[in-house]
Amino acid sequence: MILSAEAGELLAVVCGSAVGFSLALIGGGGSILATPLLLYVVGVRDPHMAIGTSALAVSANAFANLWPHARSGHVRWRAAFVFAAAGVAGAWLGSSVGKAIDGHRLLALFALLMLLVAFLMLRGRRGGGPDRYPLPHAVPRLGAVGLAAGGLSGFFGIGGGFLIVPGLMFASGMEIINAIGTSLFSVGAFALTTAGNYAASGLVEWRIAAEFIGGGVIGGWLGALGAHRLSRTRGALNLVFACVIVLVAIYMLYRSAQALRG
Repeated sequence: MILSAEAGELLAVVCGSAVGFSLALIGGGGSILATPLLLYVVGVRDPHMAIGTSALAVSANAFANLWPHARSGHVRWRAAFVFAAAGVAGAWLGSSVGKAIDGHRLLALFALLMLLVAFLMLRGRRGGGPDRYPLPHAVPRLGAVGLAAGGLSGFFGIGGGFLIVPGLMFASGMEIINAIGTSLFSVGAFALTTAGNYAASGLVEWRIAAEFIGGGVIGGWLGALGAHRLSRTRGALNLVFACVIVLVAIYMLYRSAQALRG
């Protein structure tokens, strides 16, 4: 079924709201649904176009959510700059490789990544301890982990927060609350680098990205309002959301297999 332009625009806003809502409500995982939503709901037909467009939307949402964490003192700026500087180089390289791969094969790999994300959501995050490594000693670790996380983020066209948070904790020993706040800077930088690389090849739907971002702002505001009331049920929300990711991943594998056979 071919949707009208107005219906497609409305769906982009609604899908963006769903991603922003889930991110604000449960603190992660929502951005990985951006690409399948653009493909199978909004109706973006080219997998590479969907990845480039979602990367731009993820970047904008990450930078928008960075400010509240910075105001609360949960962003370690020097560590963020070191991690992001190395990761941006990785994101550019990874996104260049991703563009060169057949779109349906890339989606199949993306679906496998979604299954990993669902597993990590069900496993939960450990709290970590206080910041253990002084920055001068942590720079090599931050650079190496940042480069790897940025490469994977660029390859799949995602923000990569589920990789960046544990990466920051491993490389610098910072507490999880600081790693979450600090990660948003890298998420925004990596996704923006990926979006720029895809945009250079004409693989970003700018209007859809703007609608998706606008919806994400609305959804994020609603999710923030509901986060406190639903905090006691966050474990159940994580379970439900992980199950949604698994179902979407299975559907993506099925569609990709069909396309590759055809």
